[in-house]
Amino acid sequence: METKYIKGVGEKRAKLLAKDLGINDVRELLYYFPYRYVDRSKFYRIADFDGEMPMVQVRGRFVRFAEEGEGAKRRRVGLFNDGRSIMEVVWFSGLKYIAESVVCGVEYVLFGKPSFYRGAYSMVHPEIERADAGRAPTGFRGTYTLSENARHSNFTQKSLSGIVANALETKYFQEFPETLPSEVTTALHLMPVRDAIRNMHFPQNTRDLQAARERFKFEELFYIELNILRYARRRSASIRGHVFGRIGHYFNTFYNNVLPFPLTEAQKRVLREIRGDMRHGRQMNRLLQGDVGCGKTLVAFMAMLMALDNGYQAAIMAPTEILAQQHYETLSAWCAPLGIKCARLTGSTRTKPRRDIDAALRDGSLQILVGTHALLEEKVVFANLGIAIIDEQHRFGVAQRAKMWNKGETPPHVLVMTATPIPRTLAMTVYGDLEVSVIDELPPGRKPVETWLRYDENRGEVDRLIASQLRQGRQIYMVYPLVHQNDKLNLKSLEKDLEYVREKYPHYTVVCVHGQLKAAEKDYQMQQFVSGEAQIMVATTVIEVGVNVPNASVMVIENAERFGLSQLHQLRGRVGRGADRSFCVLMSKYKIAAETRKRLTVMTQTTDGFLVSEADMQMRGPGDMEGTMQSGLPFKLQVANLARDGQILTRARQEAEAILAANPQLVAAEPAADATPDSQPDPAYRLSEEGLATLRREMRLRFDGQTDWSLIS
Repeated sequence: METKYIKGVGEKRAKLLAKDLGINDVRELLYYFPYRYVDRSKFYRIADFDGEMPMVQVRGRFVRFAEEGEGAKRRRVGLFNDGRSIMEVVWFSGLKYIAESVVCGVEYVLFGKPSFYRGAYSMVHPEIERADAGRAPTGFRGTYTLSENARHSNFTQKSLSGIVANALETKYFQEFPETLPSEVTTALHLMPVRDAIRNMHFPQNTRDLQAARERFKFEELFYIELNILRYARRRSASIRGHVFGRIGHYFNTFYNNVLPFPLTEAQKRVLREIRGDMRHGRQMNRLLQGDVGCGKTLVAFMAMLMALDNGYQAAIMAPTEILAQQHYETLSAWCAPLGIKCARLTGSTRTKPRRDIDAALRDGSLQILVGTHALLEEKVVFANLGIAIIDEQHRFGVAQRAKMWNKGETPPHVLVMTATPIPRTLAMTVYGDLEVSVIDELPPGRKPVETWLRYDENRGEVDRLIASQLRQGRQIYMVYPLVHQNDKLNLKSLEKDLEYVREKYPHYTVVCVHGQLKAAEKDYQMQQFVSGEAQIMVATTVIEVGVNVPNASVMVIENAERFGLSQLHQLRGRVGRGADRSFCVLMSKYKIAAETRKRLTVMTQTTDGFLVSEADMQMRGPGDMEGTMQSGLPFKLQVANLARDGQILTRARQEAEAILAANPQLVAAEPAADATPDSQPDPAYRLSEEGLATLRREMRLRFDGQTDWSLIS
């Protein structure tokens, strides 16, 4: 149903709703929920206002009006008396309407945010309505998100609230179908959809509002999980993978004779999970999470050996040439005793070596290829690629990763790795179609990095630490938020401090690395530090990923208050990679917000990346997690919050899994042949035809255009 047919809308407002608020039909209007609620049964006196109050309502009369200013600065100002005190009420637009409709001497109810200016309170553009004798607003009033253009068009909170109220009286709403199967709403005691919609817009008490919010939080997360899991099941059932049936010479020789240190229990567990994926003929699609230094690369290499033992090739793709080079050096050292041929391919690989690599790939004599985006080029052809490993996966787009699938008639097994710990709730949604493995142990002998929070007043203490570590032969990172000085930002810059650092430590070599350098110069500067020729690296966050210098023992981060927790944790991971005592120093201004100080304090209290990432999401929200996703969440959450609603998300995923297992007609193929009776859900989750129709209808409405819907038709 189109919104223009609702009382109070019409053609003009329908266009405004669509363009400014994204409301294209009545269903979208009903689901356009308030983001905040205020108790409208309570009235305040002007004398009781304080500067921290949100929206409040007050009753009284205007005693005088005046127009002030000229042109764009013209405004209408009214003096409003609540019987005891007076405040100013100001309008900057819609002046003619206010002048004609709001008069002195009549009792009004104002609803708005009080502002304190020059020793007095005022309200700007409040909602205003006549106070009918004996009638007081009751219940809770919601506050909706409105665009600036809507406000300038005199479309107010009251306007939208009135339109929603009219929509609730339509036949469309009276016949609005339940959006969850009755089996689910009954089992979980969820509020019916029409009651929930009414209570989201016009709740009479906190109990009803809470019940409605819980219902829609579950509904949002349930359908997201159902879509993710349905897609993953369909892919698992229909996309075949190479069968790695044997563990042979390469794996056993490496494990028994070459392995540089004993595997941790976490590494062994993950290898068992990978082995289980690759032996059953289904394509592995697994995410490997683990803190910096936990041994992900070693696990990845041993997964490659499983492919080689079964006659297949392996590839590992990294986001930068520096990281690709480091992987190549590490893997080459492990490959040499085994007689495995390994090569490196990047954008800077010269023509002759590239031809040799291409020929060896095609005839199968090249067993492991390490590279960058260059691996994705169409002319890079493998004889029989069995496994593709993608490091720091968030640096690659989905389309780029998918290109690796086309490197053979049968898609290779895929293992994506990240050193950016992903909160559990985020992993269940953003990466919910992947199986997840976690290495949550560091190799024996590693010491946790000591993290200090220091202010500019403590600079002498930090300088002494740096000097002491340099005398012991260690290396130092110094990270800055800016390359060039910016007069508008009171921040440290690499350019300004570089000469200061060189003058302060004249007996040591200082290199400089930042994103504005040409690739060749950046690589040269980086290699000087990696080789130990340079002792101090002054850099921006380009070193966040892919620099492995075990001798580096100090990481100083200037203006640490400007970085997110996940990014600070990544930077901290550049030190502590050897057996020596290491330090991460967070330098900050002393005058910072309490929330910022709390954030930095988290870094000093734990080196557990997963605890850091959970704290980061709690403080900053799931849509702003640096280093986790390329462009925020791939879906919009209106009611649920991944930082706070972990329990609801877990339950939603459980329900989605149970429904899909019991109702295989939701996917294109039957459940896997190796499913056990124990994995099957309670028969109560076998849905009726009406329940299945509800799921199909809602999935189409919510995800149409993003998914191949032929899979569930």
